[in-house]
Parts: sequence; structure tokens; C-alpha cells
Amino acid sequence: MPPCWTLSCEIDLAYPVCEQNDMLRIRVLHGPNLNLLGTREQSIYGTMSLDAMDSAITKLAEELAVKVDLRQSNSESELVTWIQEARTECDGIIINPAAYTHTSVAIRDAIAAVGLPTVEVHLSNIHQREDFRHQSYVAGVPIGQISGFGLTGYLLALRGLQEHRTTSRSQKKTPASATSRRAARGTR
Repeated sequence: MPPCWTLSCEIDLAYPVCEQNDMLRIRVLHGPNLNLLGTREQSIYGTMSLDAMDSAITKLAEELAVKVDLRQSNSESELVTWIQEARTECDGIIINPAAYTHTSVAIRDAIAAVGLPTVEVHLSNIHQREDFRHQSYVAGVPIGQISGFGLTGYLLALRGLQEHRTTSRSQKKTPASATSRRAARGTR
């Protein structure tokens, strides 16, 4: 079922909104080299495989009544395509752009273009690593960034998006008074 698009007076962004009884759909995107988790630089990324991480994400999603679509690619163009497709297929995105964090304007622009609430996740703390990793081209677009908590970062992102979407849905169903709308905009 395609989502309907709404624009709230209090919110400048338009998010696709499903009916309350629809299951929330989140696309989880893993960027380049994350397919090597469990064997790659274990002192930085740990020993958990990508399959084990995906299983943990899926388990939490089931507990939260959220449908997750988990994907991994080493290709920037494939990640951009999946972000664009999410516009009509999903309610939010969790993305670990991995190395593309520091190089990809295309991924940043795709996230901005689809207008979905997105959380950027990194297994390691990118701000405690090499200087070139401190810059994220993506960071200015998502509603949040979680860095340095390993698998827990993905789980926090899933809980955060679920809460964000639930709150957005309930606010859209409850009409705000004119006074509260003016207060939210900072006008009289």
C-alpha cells in the first residue's frame, strides 16, 4: 500500500504517513565493507558478523511491530537507488554509509531528496578516528546520528525512528489549537 503524503502546518517537512494500523517500514542500509564484519579490523568493528547484526535488528523490529528491509552494498550507486526507492516503500531509513560518509555528496543528496526521517549510524566513533573520518557529508540531513556504540547504535536508531514516527502520527491525528500552532512557529 503506497503511503499518503501530508504536510503539517507546524512542520516544514512532508513525510509519507501510513494509517495507524499499518506496520512501520524501515529500510536499513549497510555501506561498503560491512559485509566483512566479524573478520575485518576486529579491534575497531568487533567480532559480530553482518548476519548476526541483521538478526538482532530483525528481532527488535519484531518486538516493536516494525518491518525492516535490510540491505548491504559496496556500490554507491546501488545505495542511492535504494534510498530513492524507499520514498514510496518505507517510512524511514537507517543508514551506515561507512566510507561513503566522508566522500558521497550523492548519498547525502538522495537522503535530502526523499524527505524520509533518517538516522545515520556508525559502529565506531568516527570522531575518535583518523582526521579524514571526522567529516560526514551525510550528517546535516538525517534527524540524528549515532556513532560508537556498535550494534547498539542500530538498535537505538530503530527505537528512535519508531518513536519519531509514532509521535509524528499522533500529532497529525490531534489538531493543535491556533494558539499552540502560533507558539510552535514563534509568531503571535
